Amino acid sequence: MVLVKNEKKYYDFIRKLRTDPDNILGFLNREEITKEQQDIYMSEHENCYFICLVDNNPVGYVGVVEDDIRICTSPEFKQKGVGFFMLSEITKLFPKAKAKILKENTPSLNLFFKCNFKILDSDNKLYYLIKDV
Repeated sequence: MVLVKNEKKYYDFIRKLRTDPDNILGFLNREEITKEQQDIYMSEHENCYFICLVDNNPVGYVGVVEDDIRICTSPEFKQKGVGFFMLSEITKLFPKAKAKILKENTPSLNLFFKCNFKILDSDNKLYYLIKDV
């Protein structure tokens, strides 16, 4: 596994992965994202995202926008260490980054716990996590 900088050729991979039926319920915003919307968003935030490659194929992404971590793994690569790898690597680059996890998103919550995050706060929808140092 290797983490590479995002570039235009990965924009649609991110969009499709983010809105994949196996992933979309893990996000607060569950609306469909058009290619045009994605291009606009990525033109502003391209440098905030990184792509995980396995055998030169993209299998996930991780990003930090305004100190908020976003992470998503291809369904066929879940439970294979991809999420752990991406989260471990991104926290080396952004050690003060935080996360907001939907309370019902147990897989993401467990991933962040495995990477030494702890709950800082919560509300009726979200857990707010920080890296335990």
